[in-house]
Amino acid sequence: MKNTIDFPLIALVALALTQSSALIGQDSKPVVVNPATLARIGTVDERFQSYNIEMVEVTGGRFWKPYNSNADTSQSAKQPAANQPTGMDPSLYQYRPPIDLTNARLRKLAAALGPAYLRVSGTWANTTWFQDSDDPAPANPPDGFKGILTRRQWKGVLDFSHATNAEIVTSFSIGTGTRDAAGVWTPDQAQKFVAYTKSVGGNIAAAEFMNEPNIAEIGGAPKGYDAPAYARDIAAFRAFAKQALPGLIFLGPGSAGEGTLMTPSSMHLLTSVDLLTATGPVFDAVSYHSYGAVSSRCGMFGASATTNADAALSDEWLARPARIEEFYGGIRDRFEPGKPLWNTETAQAACGGDRWASTFLDSFRYLNQLGSLAKRGVQVNMHNTLAASDYGLLDENTYAPRPNYWAALLWHKLMATTVLDAGSSPTPSLHLYAQCLRDNPGGVALLIINADRGSSQTLEVRGASDRYTLTAHDLQNTHIQLNREELQLGSNDALPKLNGSPEHAGSLTFAPASITFLAMPEAHNASCQ
Repeated sequence: MKNTIDFPLIALVALALTQSSALIGQDSKPVVVNPATLARIGTVDERFQSYNIEMVEVTGGRFWKPYNSNADTSQSAKQPAANQPTGMDPSLYQYRPPIDLTNARLRKLAAALGPAYLRVSGTWANTTWFQDSDDPAPANPPDGFKGILTRRQWKGVLDFSHATNAEIVTSFSIGTGTRDAAGVWTPDQAQKFVAYTKSVGGNIAAAEFMNEPNIAEIGGAPKGYDAPAYARDIAAFRAFAKQALPGLIFLGPGSAGEGTLMTPSSMHLLTSVDLLTATGPVFDAVSYHSYGAVSSRCGMFGASATTNADAALSDEWLARPARIEEFYGGIRDRFEPGKPLWNTETAQAACGGDRWASTFLDSFRYLNQLGSLAKRGVQVNMHNTLAASDYGLLDENTYAPRPNYWAALLWHKLMATTVLDAGSSPTPSLHLYAQCLRDNPGGVALLIINADRGSSQTLEVRGASDRYTLTAHDLQNTHIQLNREELQLGSNDALPKLNGSPEHAGSLTFAPASITFLAMPEAHNASCQ
């Protein structure tokens, strides 16, 4: 007798096993979501979803050059500019005039996201001189500064904040021009800046002392700047702020690039541990910046610091914001236990975003980040930027909404501040979040992100709902559809009505590479009363 099995028998066995597996998959019950019983796990700030307008946008200057731009191709544009971060390739940047914060479309679209925080900061803010007069701006800033912020420009920011229900978050100039002969920071510039803000009816709700102190030298701090110097400066700033800015939410340290492979070994990097060890517990809230990668512009950081479009829906990529939060949350627990956590700058990738940052492909990262960080207790998430470079919510030339703007608008419409435990997902590629439904006592909003490019996903949902599904004909498209209707502005830049499609209770299917909100006003969840 031969000790073998004939090939036809092997084939039959394999076929039987395949059919059996398929039947098991068909018979397995989908995960059940009962919105009435979802438990409350926390809350977020009412201005949780917020955004940045970089200081260099306000003053005018060289910021990250969009990939499709033909500007600044002359040889002179490749020379280092006065307000460019230290040591960076000048060809990565493009000059842009000061942003027009009176633009009706810009104000209308920003106001639709309110209430929010508007952060005006960034690397360029570290070395910007505030001109405390109404005289014409000088051709060049004083020694020790790289940019000029006029009264008129800052008044424009304050007027914009009032018009859009966006409270101001900022930072202060810390370059060599703000220091005495011993290199110690002095509040002279900060005092003028704050006094003028108050004189025209403005308010600074929250502030970091400086932008990204762990990368201090590239941001304009004196050479050799270290943790003891930072602690000395923080002490001086706190004394000033207590007198000049009572009620200020003091944020810090505002570090970036830790917990990832973003920072090259050649860069002089301080650590948040060193900074907080030196300062002691001084902050009202612990702030950090969250970028899962650097864009291809900053390829000099190394291949491990960048990403690509093929990975944009991967479980690993979508989990990076939570991993970064875990890193900074651990530091918070060690040095500032019990303090709120704020993510004051974030986007698809640092250095202006990758080519697909302006497309629907990044909306998966954007909304998954909002859902996961809210679930983890982060109080504020500030997107960089509102309207500059490839990662802006709006196109910087036309202010036309990009996919992430529409995603932000749906979040704002549906997600209230109470965060619920949505339970487990049936597969790693289906991301499930829940919060109370905005302006509907007892109501629940579900966010279901199917990041699987090829397969539909199913959930058993108890209760009727209104469905809002975002899709695109091509994932790297800047035009997206809500329930198969393209989202676009109407006449006079009117925002479209974001209407849901009625769904019965029961088994719901979510298409490959789609994002769905379910609004359930009759959920009767006791935590949402």
